[in-house]
Amino acid sequence: MRRFVVGIMSVAVLVLMARTATPQSRTVSSELRTETATIDAIDVPTRTITLKKPDDLVVTVVAGPDITRFAELKVGDQVTARYYENMVIRLKLPGEPDTLGTETSTTGAGLTLPGGTKATQRTISATITAIDMNTPSVTFTGPRGLRYTSKVVDKEALAKVNIGNRVDIIWTDAVLVSVAPGK
Repeated sequence: MRRFVVGIMSVAVLVLMARTATPQSRTVSSELRTETATIDAIDVPTRTITLKKPDDLVVTVVAGPDITRFAELKVGDQVTARYYENMVIRLKLPGEPDTLGTETSTTGAGLTLPGGTKATQRTISATITAIDMNTPSVTFTGPRGLRYTSKVVDKEALAKVNIGNRVDIIWTDAVLVSVAPGK
């Protein structure tokens, strides 16, 4: 959820596509990042892991109950995390029902070392409630009346949508974590 508001606001411009007889979708952003760190400390009762990155930045994470091989982690182990984020915005057809949902899955990495993948896909429906051609910007109203506004770079694209257009915003994030024994 940490990137939800920023993601919605930064990609709103790409919603802006011409309405046709069928719904259109567009991949707005796709990013893969890799981070490495060394396990600096482990607090077993709270399942808290302190990681130290190569730039000496210290990050603390909590391993949830779905992390089944937590007991195998050791101070000094090298952790590599690959984070993937993808966002798709789809123009909805008139009368199409709203969508609101989250799906999450976790899988183990295998038999030899701890690690695994956790992926989440969230979908919401939102309505374009304001368009400002002077700024230029677009405002969405989503579930529970939450409003999101974003500047738009392409004024021509902004001219192709109207107040009242509805969209589905689908974002997927996944993290693949692998652990190698420390030296």
